[in-house]
Amino acid sequence: MLDIPRLHRIRLVKRPSVQVLTGHMLTLNYGYLPGIELEFEDDDRLPDERVIFAMNHTDRYNYFPFQHRLWKKHNRFTASWVKGKYYESAFVGAFMEKTNQLPTVSRGYLISRDFASAVGRPPSPAEYAMLRQWVDSEAIGGDGEPGRDLDQLPEPLLNRPRNVLGYAFDPEKEDYAGYVNSLYHIMMRRFVELNQEAVEAGLDLLIFPQGTRSVRLLPGHIGISQIALHLKIPIVPIGCNGSDQCHPGGSPWAKKGRIVYRFGHALRYEDLAEFHVEEDYEPFSSDAERRYQSRFQGLADLLTDRIEELLDERHRRDEDSGAAVGEGSERFI
Repeated sequence: MLDIPRLHRIRLVKRPSVQVLTGHMLTLNYGYLPGIELEFEDDDRLPDERVIFAMNHTDRYNYFPFQHRLWKKHNRFTASWVKGKYYESAFVGAFMEKTNQLPTVSRGYLISRDFASAVGRPPSPAEYAMLRQWVDSEAIGGDGEPGRDLDQLPEPLLNRPRNVLGYAFDPEKEDYAGYVNSLYHIMMRRFVELNQEAVEAGLDLLIFPQGTRSVRLLPGHIGISQIALHLKIPIVPIGCNGSDQCHPGGSPWAKKGRIVYRFGHALRYEDLAEFHVEEDYEPFSSDAERRYQSRFQGLADLLTDRIEELLDERHRRDEDSGAAVGEGSERFI
């Protein structure tokens, strides 16, 4: 699983050997078996310095062809944001570590993983909703009350001391919501450090602002804004077209087809003055998200618009693009 010790164990290198080995294997797939048309359009817009690539997320593997082409044509490597749930598998987690992936966590992941460890099963939809409301209320400075009768929750979850993810929960010193938020902030501080280490190692960052997968573009979340304004490096919008047809299922081996990645103009830090936060702030902290929410969301919305300009019609937003994908803990474990 993804825990604090694992986050501190991750080491990032400019030329990851496992990523190169995977790239050689994919060369066989993309070039011959069965072979796909893989194109970069307007990649002359790519700055020489380290950047954040902001891409739509059409399918499980649409970053594989992008990374392959970026390596072959520009000799550049990326560190990609991936969900913490992928570290539940020992094999997949090891692969992620060796290929410069940056595991990000969410409060939903922590609630779900801690519940499963403490109780021995995933939370029901009603239990998850109650816990999430409680944790989110505490995070934004609310009254910290769960809003429902605590008797509805399993006793071990609230009253049993434990150390599941590298942070000790003592119910005599803090309540459940405070515990989850403290764990979240510790893990996200390390996540921010990993992003900084990636750039210092000579890697580009690859981020899917919409978070979840969708053939059509979804609204962007504020995570990319927080890290971009913190690192102050250019953001390059990327429109991915056709990858979902080459990766229709769960296999990383692509079917024959055509994938086009269109590069937008780089957005430099000085171009984003309306979103600047002049004060020092801690990315992903409750304080920063509360005080600067409108700026973070404004930048995320701008990036979504810039990505949409680079997409074929079948990938652009429609009136249902804002619909939530999944509501319970099944998204996280």
